[in-house]
Amino acid sequence: MLEKTTDIFPLSKQREIKGNRRLVREKILQVLVAFELSGTDLDFLYNNIFFRDFSFDSLATVDGKLLKPDEIFELEADIPIKWQQDDIEFSRIILNGCIELKGYIESIIENEVKNWDIERLALIDKTLILMAATELLRCNTIPTKVTINEIIDIAKNFSTDKSHLFINGILDSFLAKFISENLIHKTGKGLIDHS
Repeated sequence: MLEKTTDIFPLSKQREIKGNRRLVREKILQVLVAFELSGTDLDFLYNNIFFRDFSFDSLATVDGKLLKPDEIFELEADIPIKWQQDDIEFSRIILNGCIELKGYIESIIENEVKNWDIERLALIDKTLILMAATELLRCNTIPTKVTINEIIDIAKNFSTDKSHLFINGILDSFLAKFISENLIHKTGKGLIDHS
């Protein structure tokens, strides 16, 4: 009988991750938050966070080296992502739109959260609202419900316990405002309904 062998190195055998719209949104959140906090060049952040094509050959060539847990997590976190061209285009639309619309969206947020200093709003929450508003205004083929649901789910994973409730309320207000001002123009079957 053959003995079951156990791989003593817990690294996954996966050498790339297939990108999707959810992952695009998560990476853009990381780029925008890093940009806001560090002031590092946006293109540099985008290329390093979005594509994350790093080489760790020096770790792999050391025979018999036992990796520390933080080295394992680092290797796992840096598995390259295989993006489709439409994912890359979507990321650029959102990122460029967020930069262009930031002042406008922040002024709407200030109006929505009266008696609350926008600077006290959590950076991740403010960034997610900015991303959702940009997607609502700039992505004519994505249903409004999909945009809002995706951002709410990301908030559940990346922000505080109740942030998703706050963001949902703000985005409902944004959606009503954008519809009343005829700023949302969805095209395609099933996208005309904004309810």
